Amino acid sequence: MPVTNANKTTRAPTIDMKLEVVVIPVSDVDRAKEFYANLGWRLDADFAGPDDYRVIQFTPPGSPSSVIFGKNVTAAAPGSAQGLYLVVSDIEAARNDLRDRGVEVSEVFHAGGDVHTGPDEPYLFGRRRIGGAEPAHRSYRSYVSFHDPDGNGWLFQEVTTRLPGRVEAADTTFTSSTELASALRRASAAHGEHEKRNGGQYDANWPDWYADYIAREQAGQPLPV
Repeated sequence: MPVTNANKTTRAPTIDMKLEVVVIPVSDVDRAKEFYANLGWRLDADFAGPDDYRVIQFTPPGSPSSVIFGKNVTAAAPGSAQGLYLVVSDIEAARNDLRDRGVEVSEVFHAGGDVHTGPDEPYLFGRRRIGGAEPAHRSYRSYVSFHDPDGNGWLFQEVTTRLPGRVEAADTTFTSSTELASALRRASAAHGEHEKRNGGQYDANWPDWYADYIAREQAGQPLPV
């Protein structure tokens, strides 16, 4: 049912709209193809057509959305795509993977307050970057940045717990075994503290506790103690 106030009427969504593709502008298609293949992304398509047309599609591991680049697929200037975010569950592991692949990548950084002017490249939390992961390891707060050969800008953002409303409460899904393994490690560490608080006794119902913890963490709900 529509919800009405004095200023506007909002309607409940009736059609699923899934982000499928992001187009990034490049100057050298083969160089870009080599770069994204080296990241370990899946090559979905490489089609050529008349009038110097070519389209290449890659999909990052675990991502439901893909990226496209090529010739005559966008009028945007090469390197002008900025602020492209890739969500990861372990920021250090993601950075190390890129570095091992020979990619020039920033150090892990976090925000220096709500500062939106300064010399650093802008990102979601401002223009001041402080080295290292966010001290409390809060979700959404730690980043790594890198660029493709044309200068299109990417960032890793560490997300372990979604804010309320970002995930359907009844849905608990993982896009890769690596993401699931990270969730299990966090649940294991939390469960260890749970057992300590209960006198160090073995918890035979640990599978139920793990499942509840993981589902609540992903939905942004209060975690079990």
